[in-house]
Amino acid sequence: MKSLKKHKTCEMKARVSIMYQVLSIKYLLFSILYTVCFILSTAPSAHAQASMKNSSYIIRMGNFNSAGGKSSGASGSLNITVGQISPGLYTGQNFKLKAGFQYYPSGTPFSLTISNTSIDFGTLEPTNPVSRSNILTVSNQSAGGYVVSAIEDQELKAKEGVFIPDTTCDNGTCSEQTAGKWSGSLVYGFGYRCDHVSTNYCSNGFTASDYFKQFANRSNSESAQTVMSGASGRNQKSQITYKVNVSTVQPAGFYTNTVTYVATPTY
Repeated sequence: MKSLKKHKTCEMKARVSIMYQVLSIKYLLFSILYTVCFILSTAPSAHAQASMKNSSYIIRMGNFNSAGGKSSGASGSLNITVGQISPGLYTGQNFKLKAGFQYYPSGTPFSLTISNTSIDFGTLEPTNPVSRSNILTVSNQSAGGYVVSAIEDQELKAKEGVFIPDTTCDNGTCSEQTAGKWSGSLVYGFGYRCDHVSTNYCSNGFTASDYFKQFANRSNSESAQTVMSGASGRNQKSQITYKVNVSTVQPAGFYTNTVTYVATPTY
């Protein structure tokens, strides 16, 4: 009894910082296309016709495309046009010009927003799990689809060598790739789950309300894992629930880590 009372006077607090990043492969593809087209246009054997005309018409700055159309397969589709001249974004004091076949109007730019970027678990009491949540929202009408991946920088850490470990769930087998049931109050650690808000955009594995996973851990050289994915649309939402539970022998301290979400468009 004395040991238990002494432990309760030592506070344990935990906080998770959330970072996020939106990647756009679209502009990388533009750069690749521009480089290829530039090489083709400057090759010695290539000749561009500045204008074409006869008695009935005149076309200035003619452009012959060498390939085009829509290719598709089991894993996706691709709209392609080869042969464009000088694609890219050109700006000046009074104008902005988007040149190239891959530019097309989009009412909703690709974006990721997170409702709360600081998850505070407050004071932790042994064998009393605490859960917090936030909402991930993706709007996407400029790409065919998207994935949102996540990774933590480390386990929840108070000081060197003092961690709250990532959970392995009730059966000891859940990981950053595999979800497992986590309902026992004597099963300790830190983990998360994903739930749909309107439509299910969460990754597979969360088959019941008490199933959780670990976050991939950068300090262990693990790779970021997909937590959410979808196609074109607006305000696609998923709820991420974070859970932490500690034992009676967990050292007192202020535990923190950082989870980074990366949204990547797919084409």
